[in-house]
Amino acid sequence: MLSEPLVKALSSQLNGEFYSAYLYLGMSAYADRAGYKGIANWLYVQAQEERAHAVHIYQHILERGASPVLPEVKAPPSTWRDITELFEKVLSHEQGVTASINNIASLAAGEKDHATYNFIMWYVNEQVEEEKNVDEILAKIKLMGSNPVLIFHLDSELATRTFVDPFAGAGATA
Repeated sequence: MLSEPLVKALSSQLNGEFYSAYLYLGMSAYADRAGYKGIANWLYVQAQEERAHAVHIYQHILERGASPVLPEVKAPPSTWRDITELFEKVLSHEQGVTASINNIASLAAGEKDHATYNFIMWYVNEQVEEEKNVDEILAKIKLMGSNPVLIFHLDSELATRTFVDPFAGAGATA
């Protein structure tokens, strides 16, 4: 059975994952309206991943005999100055997610809840990859400047991303 502090922390993370999905959907719509179909696709896939994370955390809480707390998901912003600002927000958002997940890992370790610690370590490792990917995209954007040919190439590259459920076949229905 999960402790009350872990239920609260995991429920907060579940809410944060749904917020992330909303944020990336809003960003995807912004990019689509701005004509960046590939960036819109990348962000849409990001939203799908965040939703899968939320469902995975929800299922963990239930599997551990607790009930998740489902507070309201706040509305994300819907406009950005440009794609540089947009991806700077993505990076800072992911850094905040990393901090939250690290706090849950520390809490689980401190409580000697090895099952939750093992569970959350998947997210710790995922966040390293998330931040690295976004940092690389942001670096490319900054190198491109306003060169339309380079922006087109990046947009085309990001259009190839597809959603792969990270929990498919792992007993979770995300």
